[in-house]
Amino acid sequence: MITIEAPNPSPAVTALSKSGLTRFLNRAREAVGVTGEVEVLLTTDAEMKRLNRTFRSKNKATDVLSFPTPHEIAHEHAGDLAISLDTAARQADAYGHTLRDELRILLLHGLLHLHGLDHETDDGQMAALETELRTELHLPVTLIDRVSKPASRKSKAKPRKKKAKP
Repeated sequence: MITIEAPNPSPAVTALSKSGLTRFLNRAREAVGVTGEVEVLLTTDAEMKRLNRTFRSKNKATDVLSFPTPHEIAHEHAGDLAISLDTAARQADAYGHTLRDELRILLLHGLLHLHGLDHETDDGQMAALETELRTELHLPVTLIDRVSKPASRKSKAKPRKKKAKP
C-alpha cells in the first residue's frame, strides 16, 4: 500500500497515480525477488529528516529510507519504505525526468535494500543489479550510478543547467 502524506501537495504530486505506482511497485518487487508485502510512505523532507535522525542518527533529510522486517516474518511483510516527495521532485527536475520516474527509481532502490543489498558495503552487486533492473523496468537512470559516477552519466537524464538571471 502506498500512503501519500503531503500537507501542501504540488500539482505534480496531486497528478500522481497511486494505482500506477502500486502496479510498478509490484512489478519491481517481483523483479527484485521481494516476496512479502511492502508499505510505502511518500512524505515531506521534514518527516524524512525526523525518520533519518530517529533510525540512523543522521540529522538531515534523505530521498529514500528502507526498513526491512526481521527475517522470521519477512515472507508476509518484507518491510517499509519512506520516500521524500520534496527531494524526489528536486531530483526529478535536476535529472530532467518526471516525478513519477524519480519515485520509481527510489522505489527500486529501496526494494533492493529490503532484499538485503547494501551499496555502501558490497562490492558493486547492488549497483549491477540496479542497472540490470533499470533496463528491465524502463527507468531512465539508477540512483547508485548517478551518485557514484556523476561525471560519466551516459543516460539521457542529465542534470539540467540552471539559467542565470540577468
